[in-house]
Amino acid sequence: MFVAFQSPDGIYSVTVPEGWARSETGGVVMFTDKYNSVTISSTASTSVVSVDDVKNNGLTDVSSDPTFRLVDVQPITRKAGDGVLATYEIGSAANPVTGKKALLAVERYVFDHNGTTVVLTLSGAKGADNVDPWKVVSNSLTWND
Repeated sequence: MFVAFQSPDGIYSVTVPEGWARSETGGVVMFTDKYNSVTISSTASTSVVSVDDVKNNGLTDVSSDPTFRLVDVQPITRKAGDGVLATYEIGSAANPVTGKKALLAVERYVFDHNGTTVVLTLSGAKGADNVDPWKVVSNSLTWND
């Protein structure tokens, strides 16, 4: 089951899994459940993001992690319009109870619209079947203008 989330500034809406824990820090909203997460951020932009932008600058927050492995960066089209999709793998933080870590498969979507860039990052344990839920979430982004 999924529920709608609207950004605090009202610029966009996205559907996220119901019942997941929600946290907000510095304009970044994260929904989590075990090793699964949906992270959403938005910033003002003056140009449309390209595949090269994402390859060269769009992964700086994760690329220095020694477990990071870039799989692909490609243009995509979803209901929100044209964007860029970066897929990569990275190690999770240690589970606070067990101390175990998981290898995560990540899809990072970057969309631009009317001077706003939204970054939608979906992650889950590598090998888990997240294809359908991630498609629901990535196709649910809508602009509220």
